[in-house]
Amino acid sequence: MNDKHGGGIDRRTVLKAAGAAGLMAATGAWAATPRKTYAVVGVGSRARMFTNAMTGPFRETSEVVAVCDRNAGRLARAVKVISDTGASQPRAYSAADFDRMLRETKPQYVIVTTTDASHDDYIVRALDAGCDVITEKPMTTTAEKAQRILDAVKRSGRHIRVTFNYRYSPPRTQIKELLMSGEIGDVISVDFTWLLNTVHGADYFRRWHSNKANSGGLMVHKSTHHFDLVNWWLGAEPETVHAFGSRQFYTPETARRMGLSGPHERCLTCPEKQKCNFYFDLASDPGLKALYLDNEKYDGYFRDQCVWRPEINIEDTMNVMVRYNNGAHLNYALSAYDAWEGYHIAFNGTKGRIEHRIVESGGAAGAAKVQSGSENVSIRVIPMRGQPRDIAPIIGKGSHGGGDDVMLNEIFGTDPGDKYMRKSDERAGAWSALVGIAANKCFETGQTVRVPDLVTGLTAPDRAPMPDRRAPVPMPIRIKIP
Repeated sequence: MNDKHGGGIDRRTVLKAAGAAGLMAATGAWAATPRKTYAVVGVGSRARMFTNAMTGPFRETSEVVAVCDRNAGRLARAVKVISDTGASQPRAYSAADFDRMLRETKPQYVIVTTTDASHDDYIVRALDAGCDVITEKPMTTTAEKAQRILDAVKRSGRHIRVTFNYRYSPPRTQIKELLMSGEIGDVISVDFTWLLNTVHGADYFRRWHSNKANSGGLMVHKSTHHFDLVNWWLGAEPETVHAFGSRQFYTPETARRMGLSGPHERCLTCPEKQKCNFYFDLASDPGLKALYLDNEKYDGYFRDQCVWRPEINIEDTMNVMVRYNNGAHLNYALSAYDAWEGYHIAFNGTKGRIEHRIVESGGAAGAAKVQSGSENVSIRVIPMRGQPRDIAPIIGKGSHGGGDDVMLNEIFGTDPGDKYMRKSDERAGAWSALVGIAANKCFETGQTVRVPDLVTGLTAPDRAPMPDRRAPVPMPIRIKIP
């Protein structure tokens, strides 16, 4: 192990992908390569990560041939923004014309960045049309929709890529390296707490995510990231889930206790905007204004809905217990109203413990500020009966702790090979979403749910090799026991 560079992980292994893209562009090595063609369905805030990549650093290898959305104003804006870069001239299609778009533009890949509950519809139709798919997480929101996707992959023989960018963040890759190396032996239990502050956390309650029919709730929309990390870190599949969830903070009663007369429709027209410190000024961010405020006349969607509305039906306080097929147990908690943003996680193994913590700077989705920037990162290894040691974390730059740029290079640029096997397909997408789907069932019934019973035909993803759980375990050092 090399503590200087974070427990044996080579800094170049984590970051070289980003450099490869720049080198290829600078030398013109892509110029003679035919561009891959992409259609993007859903041109809201998340689509910009992909379109900016294809019209920027990867414009020589990628072409946006079509964009599709149900909002005519946002659709026209997407065409203009992409065309103004000079990288491509995409054709615009309404959501109702999605199949016609596939026939007429014949994209090789369809990128799905629509509302979560509609992912399955576009994914299945794209697969059946002979396209490969790149989809935002969560892959889908219900077990029935997951089954549709799994069946379509088998039927079509096409491929899905689920963009779990957190896997690519350098500190999280360091954790994977430590676990793969056997630093703490077999992982027996994991304690994982994720905190959303009252800037980022509140944002889920003012947009479409606040309706569980759209997002699957935070257990699916947000926690699929976290469940995927644990699945990937452990190299195992979740077996059983038990969970509790409730909405305790973002309620009309909390608004009244804070001195407000009650919830209102939206921030823009709120009569108490001067009193409410959860006020969201949609017009103050040029990007959000252009995407949403200027185009709400087309579909009636308000991006600045009141976070205290009684009709919100997602939870803000959640606790989940998961048992894995390798015997490991996970205790997980998520809350959306905390004093700081980030997480802390501890892995307890047969040879010791790893503690990892990241403080993040989460904000409103789609705003100009970098999303989920890492401000304080720590990694500590505590051998059983030994002295703890701190490992210097590798800090990535850019959104999601530096994960976005590394992942985008793997998608649109060069794929240098990856011993950590961070690339994820429909199997990883299903296993992570199904934990949240199972948790939602627990919220309703109070009963434990077996994850493999939710769908059929789901197999284990391709995974990096982990330590043999049958290997001998060293005796810990002797200490005086009275």
